[in-house]
Amino acid sequence: EPTARESSTQTLSATAQSLINWDLAASTAARLAPAGPVLSEAAMGEAVDSLRRLADVSVEHVHQITGLEAARDLRDSSVLVVDRASWAKANTQSFAVMLKPAMEKMLESRRGTLSPGAASVSGAITGSQLGAVLAFLASKVLGQYDPFAALAEGSTAPAGGRLLLVAPNIVAVERELNVAPEDFRLWVCLHEQTHRVQFAAAPWLRHHMLEQIDELSVHLLGNVDSLMERATAAARSLKDRTASGNTPGRGAILDLLQDPEEKAAISHLTAVMSLLEGHANVVMDAVDASIIPSVKTIRQRFNDRGKDRGVIEKFIRS
Repeated sequence: EPTARESSTQTLSATAQSLINWDLAASTAARLAPAGPVLSEAAMGEAVDSLRRLADVSVEHVHQITGLEAARDLRDSSVLVVDRASWAKANTQSFAVMLKPAMEKMLESRRGTLSPGAASVSGAITGSQLGAVLAFLASKVLGQYDPFAALAEGSTAPAGGRLLLVAPNIVAVERELNVAPEDFRLWVCLHEQTHRVQFAAAPWLRHHMLEQIDELSVHLLGNVDSLMERATAAARSLKDRTASGNTPGRGAILDLLQDPEEKAAISHLTAVMSLLEGHANVVMDAVDASIIPSVKTIRQRFNDRGKDRGVIEKFIRS
């Protein structure tokens, strides 16, 4: 029989998890995500098989370029080729891992002020909103290394995490750029496998990032009463600057963060992510025609394409 304290902890955890309806977020994203490129079943099967093969091929290239011994053995993580709906569902699982500690702390500080019923209603609203955001991103992301997958409740993911390659998006972009499919797919795999190797080479990195995300989330959720007001003001600022022809940059987004602790937490996270992305870019710069024959064309066309991204997409991708 659980003690009164254990029962209270279990109730708190269940209420925290209900603050965002993760299943609704995943189903909403699947419903709202734009349709992918039109492909026959055979063509999509070929693309999936190609990505799996090139994901394996790319590991040795990453090892040769980086010299990191972790690239020799990546059996603690896996590679999944997914569609847009599956990518969104995978991210709801990771978000649940990242936000659970902060939501539990927030509820603990407000014990007795939020009933399970009210949390459930709030969770449905928040889940729908998160689903809409994931639907937008689901058509943009080519690949993603998820180091938190194994920590999700009931997860069967390997201990190290999983690399997600979003097949319809990769096919859509290679068509848009009019580049050699095999070359472009290997180019994407090289970049994403570099992130996979980074976490394998620094196993402490996952826990460190979770600590930083938890710290930032606690600050934001702790100020939840003013967060919506700040979000509304930031959105209005973003709209006004865009309407006036100015480039909004990150200023409007950072208006959300007022306390020094919030700004310090986001600065630290940004620094870590910039370091990881910078290292991946160094690896990609070392890729030449001996690895990808059309790499110069791919690099130029992909970079030119990036100039046309909207401010929100640029912020999310950065």
